[in-house]
Formats: sequence, structure tokens, C-alpha cells
Amino acid sequence: MADITEDDSISRITIVTAGTPAVIEQVVAQLDRMVPVHKVTDLTLLGDHVERELALVKVAGTGDHRIEALRLAEVFRANVVDTTISSFVFEVTGASTKIDRFVELMQEIGLVEVARTGIVAMARGKEAV
Repeated sequence: MADITEDDSISRITIVTAGTPAVIEQVVAQLDRMVPVHKVTDLTLLGDHVERELALVKVAGTGDHRIEALRLAEVFRANVVDTTISSFVFEVTGASTKIDRFVELMQEIGLVEVARTGIVAMARGKEAV
């Protein structure tokens, strides 16, 4: 996963992991050793940061299931990005827990497929990291 940075010749990759401070230190050290890596930053050590994820969620259904899918999408602020007579593709963004809950609820209605970006993150404030 890459995104646009201040310098068009550099791409940013966000890796989310969990572990003890020693494990995280080891992960950072291993990443830093990779030849094309310019810099590794642990956002949790910098303080406040913003995390978001995007998912495309395909739901099939007719009648009441279709109406319920649209109602839930509105509650979760999901956008309809594709529709057919018998299905929707929703785009939902936010915290991973929000996406998990949306997917869980859609399973009861007619979940067909899910594609997720994974978490992207950025430090808060006016400075680039």
C-alpha cells in the first residue's frame, strides 16, 4: 500500500503491528535495515496520530434486506459506490472497529464480499514525519 507524500519519489507504507516494546523495537530495526528504506517512524512514540481504514463491502439482497442494508449504511455513513437490482457495493471508512461492526451486521443481511485497505496512519500536527 503506497500513498502520496511530500516528495513524489518516495512512497509511504503503513505497517500496523502489536507486541511488547522489545518486539516493536526489533521490527523497526529490521525495517530500517532494508536497503530502499529511507526512514522508519513509530507513530505511537510520537504521540497523537490519526488512523483510518477503507473497505468496499458487497451486499446482495432484495426487499426488506435491501432496505435494511441502506438503512445501516446510512447509520455507518457508508457510501453506495455501485448498485444493481440485487446488490450494493458500499464504501465505508473509519476506525477498524467500525468497519468490523459494519461487516458483521451486513453478514446477517447478505454479505457477499469484502475488500479492505488496512490501516493508514499519519501523525497529528503541522510537521511531516
